[in-house]
Amino acid sequence: MTSRGGAGGPSDQPTPTPQRRIMRTQTAGNLGESIFDSEVVPSSLVEIAPILRVANEVEPSNPRVAYLCRFYAFEKAHRLDPTSSGRGVRQFKTALLQRLERENDPTLIGRMKKSDAREMQSFYRHYYSKYIQALQSAADKADRAQLTKAYQTANVLFEVLKAVNQTQSVEVDREILETHDKVAQKTEIYLPYNILPLDPDSANQAIMRYPEIQAAVVSLRNTRGLPWPREYKKKNEEDILDWLQAMFGFQKDNVANQREHLILLLANVHIRQIPKPDQQPKLDERALNEVMKKLFKNYKKWCKYLDRKSSLWLPTIQQEVQQRKLLYMGLYLLIWGEAANLRFMPECLCYIYHHMAFELYGMLAGNVSPMTGENVKPAYGGDEEAFLTKVVTPIYDVIAKEAGWGKVGKSKHSQWRNYDDLNEYFWSVDCFRLGWPMRADADFFCEPEKSRELEKNGDGKPIGMHRRAAKVNFVEIRSYWHVFRSFDRMWSFFILCLQVTYLIFDS
Repeated sequence: MTSRGGAGGPSDQPTPTPQRRIMRTQTAGNLGESIFDSEVVPSSLVEIAPILRVANEVEPSNPRVAYLCRFYAFEKAHRLDPTSSGRGVRQFKTALLQRLERENDPTLIGRMKKSDAREMQSFYRHYYSKYIQALQSAADKADRAQLTKAYQTANVLFEVLKAVNQTQSVEVDREILETHDKVAQKTEIYLPYNILPLDPDSANQAIMRYPEIQAAVVSLRNTRGLPWPREYKKKNEEDILDWLQAMFGFQKDNVANQREHLILLLANVHIRQIPKPDQQPKLDERALNEVMKKLFKNYKKWCKYLDRKSSLWLPTIQQEVQQRKLLYMGLYLLIWGEAANLRFMPECLCYIYHHMAFELYGMLAGNVSPMTGENVKPAYGGDEEAFLTKVVTPIYDVIAKEAGWGKVGKSKHSQWRNYDDLNEYFWSVDCFRLGWPMRADADFFCEPEKSRELEKNGDGKPIGMHRRAAKVNFVEIRSYWHVFRSFDRMWSFFILCLQVTYLIFDS
């Protein structure tokens, strides 16, 4: 068993950079002009970062539009955190307001139109004709990232335009509304990506011409026979990761990242196969089995250690075997990608995956619930971000509370549990008492204060005690005697040497 990292798990493989940009929190000491140039904003105001980015981009060509973007960002920041309770929010808003006061008059003098509403509409038309249409006409030569960025900028400009026009009670021209509809449609296609552009217009990109990449993409888009939710709105070129997101409630960005992750894993192994497979968009079975073996190496060890059958059950129909393997691998990567700090507890991830893979098998097998008579559904449903809020967050809350009880390492080690201690809980078959869905009253979630409370029956008589899951194996007792215990062999050697010396000189 491994205590960290999970042998053969995704931690052994390269992971694409997350698509969401990380915004660091600023303090009063380093606020200034650079905060807007680097687009570093407080973590509670990350939604205004794209607006400030657009303001920096358009400022050289039209300072007034940049001012209006920053003003709209300030208003939005106030709506997001009206009391400025977030870390660094008050300093950030103060610095932004001071800059707006300095730039109002100079930019107003340089305004081309009679009103800000007309200025925004004029600039929006100019930006669409000069940048977006020019890039579209040269799409075969232009950098695809530039076109994606241009559509994102146009969306932000329209958002600011709409707010300015509403403030000044000016209607938006029909021509601009029609232009924005075109931009919105293209924005859904030209999505940000890390390495692989997977939208419908990406076939001409050099990286997408590799047969191994094409084979992995085609295999993932095989959704034949998957039971989609009734309320789900299907889109073009869906794949099995979209289905997993709809059924289990994973985050959108996590799905996008792990889609690229899985495709690259399969393609990298596929391209190294000897002898070379046929140069056709068909995934090599050897590559699929090799990646699956690496991903589930630790999970299978965990099942063997606890004497449990794994949830990796394959169908008897040969045509469905490849799809089932990809579903199992996709589910594991999505769990791993969204687990965050739970990755330090690989056996905990094995426990989560064990139950979710069993639910996956039940859904694909068409099992019917004896209670409702309907097809089996995941225990935590497919609500938006359900996995994060209902599975990851409760377990992480336990970790956070334990860290608080540790008092930054000052408390006795026997009184609180670290990552390894919590992970050891899942080394025993007793962990299955946690259930699925997980019981909130289980010993794993029990707090030290509650562990002292007596559990009473209907007559009010105590019948037992809530027991908090304690440490399983080694419990460190910190003492100065550790100096002697840790170097016991050295002290034994010295004593033996002393005895030998005494015997030699005594004789």
